[in-house]
Amino acid sequence: LPLPGYLDFLYQITREYESLLIFDEVITGFRVAYGGAQEIYDIEPDLTCLGKIIGGGLPVGAYGGKKEIMDFIAPDGPVYQAGTLSGNPLAMTAGITTLKVLKREGTYDQIREKTNYLVNGMKEISNDKGLPVQFNKITGMFSQYFAEKVVNNYQDAAEADGSVFKKYFQLMLDRGVYLAPSPFESTFLSLAHSRKELDETLTVYEQVITELMG
Repeated sequence: LPLPGYLDFLYQITREYESLLIFDEVITGFRVAYGGAQEIYDIEPDLTCLGKIIGGGLPVGAYGGKKEIMDFIAPDGPVYQAGTLSGNPLAMTAGITTLKVLKREGTYDQIREKTNYLVNGMKEISNDKGLPVQFNKITGMFSQYFAEKVVNNYQDAAEADGSVFKKYFQLMLDRGVYLAPSPFESTFLSLAHSRKELDETLTVYEQVITELMG
C-alpha cells in the first residue's frame, strides 16, 4: 500500500531531528500482516511495541527494535527492564503456537476473505435500507461509522453519529453479536469464525438496521 502522508511525515521528521520512530503495533501487529503495519507500508521504525497477540491472547507485551538501541537494555546495557511475569511459560507457549499458526501459508488470505465477506454484506444491507454507514477495513480488522462521508481521520470519525452507534451496538449485543463498543475501536475477525457465524451476524445486522430505520 502507498505510505500514508502522516507516516511519511513522521518518518521524515524523525530522521531530520535524529529522533526515534516508535510504532505502537499493539492492535495491528500480526493482525494486518505477519510483519504488522510496517510490512504493509514498507517502513522500518526504530522500535516496535506489541501486545497480547504474541501471547495467544494471554497477558503479555513486548518491544523490540534496532540492535544499537536494544543493546542499551540490561544485562547488555545500563537500562534496567524486568517484570514479575516476564517470559511467563504459559503465555510464551501460547504465543509461539499462535505465531506458528499465523505463519502458515494462506492464513491472512483466509482472514481477509472473511472480513471482506462480512463487511461487503453489511454494506449491501445498509445501502438497501438507505442508512449511510462508512466502513474502513484492512485484513482482519474493520470499523464502522454512521456518517454520510468517508472517514479518513479523527475529525471525520468524531463527526459521525455516535448516538446511533450506541443504539446499534446495544441492539447487536442484545441479539448475541458482540462488536467493538465504540466506533473509535476496531472489530476483529479470526480463523475461528466460520461462514455460519458470519451469515448469522449478517442476519442480525439486517434486523438491527431495520429497527434503527424504523
